[in-house]
Amino acid sequence: MKLNEAVSLRIKELLEQQNMTQYALFVKSGVPQSTLSTILNCTFDSMKLRIIYEICEGFEIDLKTFFDSPLFERENIFD
Repeated sequence: MKLNEAVSLRIKELLEQQNMTQYALFVKSGVPQSTLSTILNCTFDSMKLRIIYEICEGFEIDLKTFFDSPLFERENIFD
């Protein structure tokens, strides 16, 4: 899968695990809903690490926890 797909899937996993809506993540993270929609729909090619950091703040996790997923293993990501 592409990296943007892995990021999208990871956010969806975390939303489900924390029983959180996209709107709640927007409120807690400060990342605009339009940006979250773009990420979740994989309509972006790249993003700043700062956005992922802010999303992590909304989930109250660190970047290490975000990327600690089989989704980001080398064999699962391609360009």
